[in-house]
Amino acid sequence: MTLAERAAQLSQADIIALLQRQAALEAHNLQLQRQNEWFKRQLFGRKSERRLLMPDAHQLPLAGILPAREEPTDKPPPPTETVKAYQRRTRFSALPDAEEAGLHFDGSVPVRVIAVPNPALAGLAPQAYEIIGEKVTWRLAQQPGAYVVLKYVRQVIKLKQTEQICCPPPPPAVFEKSVADVSLLAGLLIDKFAYHLPLYRQHQRLAHAGITERCINH
Repeated sequence: MTLAERAAQLSQADIIALLQRQAALEAHNLQLQRQNEWFKRQLFGRKSERRLLMPDAHQLPLAGILPAREEPTDKPPPPTETVKAYQRRTRFSALPDAEEAGLHFDGSVPVRVIAVPNPALAGLAPQAYEIIGEKVTWRLAQQPGAYVVLKYVRQVIKLKQTEQICCPPPPPAVFEKSVADVSLLAGLLIDKFAYHLPLYRQHQRLAHAGITERCINH
């Protein structure tokens, strides 16, 4: 018997019962689908969608089942080795009394020693006193940038035997017809690219030091 023949033999009460059973199955399937989506969020969802499940009170924890491990009393202590102490090199080579004053510098910085006269020694003979020590005070000073003009003097001579006039050539210049020495050009480049000092400020510094175009022309 086909499904159409069986459906034709069903009464109205049988049809209503089948529809009610189908509605119950659909509701059950919808509930199972919601549970499945919830389990997916717990396993694969973001941390904000997860929640911590409280442990079951009727289930014993693993720590209560396994016995605690006991260490044997006659076990020897683990072997040890001596590690060499690490020594760090001092970054600055300042003198001890300079370090106490908070001044740090390396060996490339020049140190000028200035002897401070003692007014109490005025009018005393060297045999009247004895130097028992000294105290040092440190100050960090700055020397203004200095420029120097190199004047090359070339003697013009005349050989008496041949009456030939000789004069040594001038030192070579970096640029033709330029009065700038290589040291000045190197300083300009360092101030420009290393310390970001514009050229017009370097020109002002030359003017403040007394180097002007009029002086150079003379």
